[in-house]
Amino acid sequence: MSKKWIVAIVAAVVVVVAGFGVWYFVIRDDSPAAVSIDRASDALDDVARGSGSSGSSGSSSSSAGLDGTWTVDDSIGSFADFTSSFAGFRVQEELASIGAKTAVGRTPDVTGGMTIDGTTITEASFEVDMTTLTTDSGLRDNAIRNQAIETARFPTATFKTTEPIELGSIPAEGQEITVDATGELTLHGVTKTVTIPLTAKRQGDVIAVVGSLEVPFSDYSISQPRAAAVLSVDDKGVMEVQLFLTRTS
Repeated sequence: MSKKWIVAIVAAVVVVVAGFGVWYFVIRDDSPAAVSIDRASDALDDVARGSGSSGSSGSSSSSAGLDGTWTVDDSIGSFADFTSSFAGFRVQEELASIGAKTAVGRTPDVTGGMTIDGTTITEASFEVDMTTLTTDSGLRDNAIRNQAIETARFPTATFKTTEPIELGSIPAEGQEITVDATGELTLHGVTKTVTIPLTAKRQGDVIAVVGSLEVPFSDYSISQPRAAAVLSVDDKGVMEVQLFLTRTS
């Protein structure tokens, strides 16, 4: 093989490797996908297969209706692959030498629940431990403790309904429903009345609920973070939740 061919092959390999590097480190956005009821259902199916039980058997819930108190169950799934309950945020940012990226922070430390009476969710309240929010960057994790959402100063976020949620009818096993939950969201020490669109589905004895809400930072007195590596950050983010609830009474 001539030297020209060897040089050409080496050059081609370098171009391919360099192109892959640009895609992997600059163009590719490997942020976790946004919440969806399909992913929540898949998570329940995975858990059911792993435990050897059926996630859609649910005879007790089917026979007894949905009346009672349903509480966030932290024994379902794993936070490592986001098959558990969690709450968090998504925000677009521009990073030096990297470009646009979706920053995602999540925590599994969500408590609370809801009470169902017939076809009505009479009340619901949830609390999130903001101090355990984690992203894909330790630097960002440290920054949000003292900047932006300032979790060191405001360690919890809460949501409590202020009016009942009417379901219309008792959802069947596996039926997907959408509802609006109106209530008070407290974030960064500021309380606002919001309406969160939610999607839910019952699989067996578990109710899966997902939802997201755009949150303008100025509404909650949240300042955009400052760092040498951060060129810009959107002036709003998306709050997202994935919850698995089981009946406790």
